Amino acid sequence: MVRHASLFSQLVALFDRKNFHQLVFRHHSERYTKKYSSWDYFAVMLFCQLAQAKSLREIYGGLACCMGKLRHLGMRNAPNKSTLSYANAHRPWQMFQDLFYDTLDLCKQAAPGKHKFRFKNKLLSLDSSTTSLCLSLFLWAKFCRTKGAVKLHLLLDHDGYLPTYALISDGSRHDVTYTRQIPLAPGSTVAMDRGYNDYKLFANWTENGIFFCNPAKRQCRLYRIRRPWASEKSKYHG
Repeated sequence: MVRHASLFSQLVALFDRKNFHQLVFRHHSERYTKKYSSWDYFAVMLFCQLAQAKSLREIYGGLACCMGKLRHLGMRNAPNKSTLSYANAHRPWQMFQDLFYDTLDLCKQAAPGKHKFRFKNKLLSLDSSTTSLCLSLFLWAKFCRTKGAVKLHLLLDHDGYLPTYALISDGSRHDVTYTRQIPLAPGSTVAMDRGYNDYKLFANWTENGIFFCNPAKRQCRLYRIRRPWASEKSKYHG
């Protein structure tokens, strides 16, 4: 029994090892491997994301400095840089995709169903974030003349604070271009910032019964088409 475990080892313990090995067998992830297991590769990639490592050297150096604690993660030693490079090029990414959706379903079941803030309709938040990249290495991610970037479009569900839709694109196009591709259920309410202001999109959502909350631009002009009451007198006297 481990009395004192790191936060990273507690995070890795949330993943079911039995389900993980079933995915490995389904996708033949260890068909041509001898020593380096898929679980070790998964733990290393998870460490890479949490530590924000930007190179194989940073991954190897970060794991090598805590050799005595790797046994809590189910690993014997830190892999070499050449081993990581070969695994990145030959391991099937479909296995990690299935692992993500299985973990997402598990998180939805464990998410709290009731909150202090109650809302009648399905409440969603839509936003995007830009990540800078080196244009000489990622030629497809052209953002400006000398800069490269990718943009993550994320739709967050407030019931369990979990993402329901995510799309990664290059940073050259506007957010509204990809917002039209997001599937939304009728009756849901979408909250977003001023960057998603598009009247054709709002008209399409209104026809499909989708509500939205978007701050208007300063140049926005509003015209009253019809009056909801028969007259001003009936407004106050029924």
